[in-house]
Amino acid sequence: MPAPGEDEVLVKVSHLSLDPYMRGRMSDAKSYADPVAVDAVMTGQGVGHVVESRAEGFAEGDLVTGMTGWQSHAVLSGKELRKLDAVLAPSTALGVLGMPGFTGWTGMTKYGRPQQGETLVVAAATGPVGSMVGQLAKRAGMRTVAIAGGAEKCRIAQETFGFDTAIDHHAFDEVADLRAAIAAAAPDGVDVYFENVGGDVLRAVLPLLNTHARVPVIGTVAWYEGVSTDGPDTLPALWRQVLVKRLSIQGLIIFDHWDDFPAFLDEVAPLVKSGGVTWLEDVAQGLENAPQAFLDMLRGGNLGKQIVAL
Repeated sequence: MPAPGEDEVLVKVSHLSLDPYMRGRMSDAKSYADPVAVDAVMTGQGVGHVVESRAEGFAEGDLVTGMTGWQSHAVLSGKELRKLDAVLAPSTALGVLGMPGFTGWTGMTKYGRPQQGETLVVAAATGPVGSMVGQLAKRAGMRTVAIAGGAEKCRIAQETFGFDTAIDHHAFDEVADLRAAIAAAAPDGVDVYFENVGGDVLRAVLPLLNTHARVPVIGTVAWYEGVSTDGPDTLPALWRQVLVKRLSIQGLIIFDHWDDFPAFLDEVAPLVKSGGVTWLEDVAQGLENAPQAFLDMLRGGNLGKQIVAL
């Protein structure tokens, strides 16, 4: 068992977050963050209780969150921890009121810039990012189109998260057919496409974007296992569309925006407490099941935010 040093805290982890970005940390390809070394503890945010504290402001029993990694106990400096509101379920700090929810809020408020009467399309719509995006867009008066994998997720998108309509991308073998379904769901075109998937969904949506459409890009999970170089070069057509339609395409790495996290909590935490923003979690039991739960999540097997309860 590790012992905390000066200004450090020992935390017993109760809940661990599993997120798609971790797939990139398992690769040594150049990226925005260093990869996790072989035989090192896998990175990840956790929630837990303070077991022992040598840091000012933290006492035994405090509920906290920080980058604990995939382990049952972690020693972190007090500066790396945040106390949590005990009124809400601890796991909300990993999803709706954590990095995923913050990512959805940042992408929409800074780059999506939703306007009443416009149309939003978002894939992985029942996940913690997509569901936040959809709910914020709906509150702004947008028409919201969910793209999800399977009839059950489509039902949840509409009944739980309030999307106006939902499209099951598993129901289409051809991009053209998926595009036709999206076009029917968004008869006035697409003003905001919140990109977190890539692949065929991106190919389907691109021709439907309106002039001055905004595309916040937070992930491309469909390509995390590599991209085939076979087929025609579509970059010229894409680049022409960016020019002609004056598209705003903005990459978003949430680490660049942590100064805005208090503003996010001020706005969204009261909505979560009142039920104005809802969330869904898929909880795997036991740290030993984290690897399989992670693989299932990358394949779309989770319903809502993927959590591991230790």
